[in-house]
Amino acid sequence: MTVTMTLGQLAEALGATLKGPEALQITGLATLQEAGPGQLSFLANPQYRKYLDNSQASAVLLKAADAEGFAGNALIVADPYLAYARISHLFDPKPKAVAGIHPSAVVADDAQVDADASIGPFAVIESGARIAANVTVGAHCFIGARCVIGEGGWLAPRVTLYHDVTIGARVTIQSGAVIGGEGFGFANEKGVWRKIAQIGGVSIGDDVEIGVNTAVDRGALADTQIGNGVKLDNQIQIAHNVQIGDHTAMAACVGISGSTRIGKHCTIAGGVGMVGHIDVCDNVFVSGMTMVTRSITEPGAYSSGTAMQPLGDWRKSAARIRQLDDMAKRLQQMEKRFETVTSGGQPTSEG
Repeated sequence: MTVTMTLGQLAEALGATLKGPEALQITGLATLQEAGPGQLSFLANPQYRKYLDNSQASAVLLKAADAEGFAGNALIVADPYLAYARISHLFDPKPKAVAGIHPSAVVADDAQVDADASIGPFAVIESGARIAANVTVGAHCFIGARCVIGEGGWLAPRVTLYHDVTIGARVTIQSGAVIGGEGFGFANEKGVWRKIAQIGGVSIGDDVEIGVNTAVDRGALADTQIGNGVKLDNQIQIAHNVQIGDHTAMAACVGISGSTRIGKHCTIAGGVGMVGHIDVCDNVFVSGMTMVTRSITEPGAYSSGTAMQPLGDWRKSAARIRQLDDMAKRLQQMEKRFETVTSGGQPTSEG
């Protein structure tokens, strides 16, 4: 499907200042390096400024400062990357679902499915589930008993919702995600693990996005909670009773252990791990592969681990790290001897 819009229409949609002909037709989006005639590009990162003058794009989203001296067509905006994000939806080729229930879908008699919802082939919707207007449930999805999906939700094929999962409006869930699986709860009886029934559910707010093969476990007693506007990338593990505040974003392969509470507007980079039963305050950034082992009470940026080095250098550094405890003890002994010498051979008050 090809979408065509004029430069004037795009300027109006963005509230942008137009530099160029209103009637110029735009049929797609591309990077500065790869764009050709008919395509719109953008300059958001200064390091790509070198590609601007030679770009073959028909027009470029630019800040006012970058537009000065630029000979080509431009849409001048305050934030080119945000403008690109908004415009991208106009050119999205994702097929639009048709309202109705596919004949092969299995829907419980007492499930409530709005007439404007779309239920794909071989989907299963169990007893007591409620599907709101303009929801898309893709092929082979499973919607467990008493689940609720708010208006405008989109579930890609093969999404699984266990029972008693409540999802707000405009939530996107990608293929393979499992919401409401049983949390990892066991009690040890003389070396034998006894399973604890996970009787809570999962509560997800509005405008949340959940990536491919991400798992959000149900609560042991109370619900696992995902706030409004939260963005979860692919292959993330959210354990039972975790709470994530509004508008927090997590990159791929993050693992959050049980009963951890994460604040609002946090950014968690790829591969981060967090132990259970800790609190992370609002407005925290955690860099990639960090292991968070205690609560974070002050906003800011946090990291752990060592930076990449050539293998030989890293081995030397690792060997020195193993020697740190012995070195610290020797340093303490040297400090005591130094204090003895500087005090005229007499023990100090602390010695």
